[in-house]
Amino acid sequence: MSFDDVVSQPHITTTLKNQIKSGKTAHAYLFTGSRGTGKTTCARIFAKAINCLDPHDGEPCLECEICKDADNGTLSDIIEIDAASNSKVDDIRELREGVVYTPERCKYKVYIIDEVHMLSTSAFNALLKTMEEPPEHVIFILATTEVQKVPATILSRCQRYDFQRITADKIAGRLEYVAGQEKIELDHNAAELIGRLADGAMRDALSILDTCAGVSNTVDEALVRR
Repeated sequence: MSFDDVVSQPHITTTLKNQIKSGKTAHAYLFTGSRGTGKTTCARIFAKAINCLDPHDGEPCLECEICKDADNGTLSDIIEIDAASNSKVDDIRELREGVVYTPERCKYKVYIIDEVHMLSTSAFNALLKTMEEPPEHVIFILATTEVQKVPATILSRCQRYDFQRITADKIAGRLEYVAGQEKIELDHNAAELIGRLADGAMRDALSILDTCAGVSNTVDEALVRR
């Protein structure tokens, strides 16, 4: 819901919060790192925070209509595009046509392009045209697990943030918090085992916990191993 919820990426969340507080945000960001480390989550929180009507210390208030609609996925000014299924040049042309219009309700229109490395060469060229001279009201957040496939011309126009793999103990700590919120009885040893199995990905850890909780509300090490 907020930057404080993001596990183990303080070098990124602190910088983004400071940019929002000072009003010195960039027009394009690139979030890179292995799966499940918080790239898309951070992109959504950032998009919400810069448009929040009453931000606190760079964090979204979570109470205003903008925050609530962003959380519900009903805010038309935050546009998420999955490049894996929208990789053609026509998809990016459609984006370029929408970029020229001012936001309906927000200060900024934010485009979050997930797995951006999946775009075709012609689609990248079309995106580059827009990123070279972006309108004042537009922010791009590109997320990728394979940054080496993103053209240097795109990279040079973005602020780059590298997400680290999350350590097993940090994952275990977060799982124990989630389990407490969800009324799941999670054994400490089980949390640590899931943390190791997740291999640096918070999302994988939550999926494992979800699977185990589907079998029993009391999750111990034996259940995880089974």
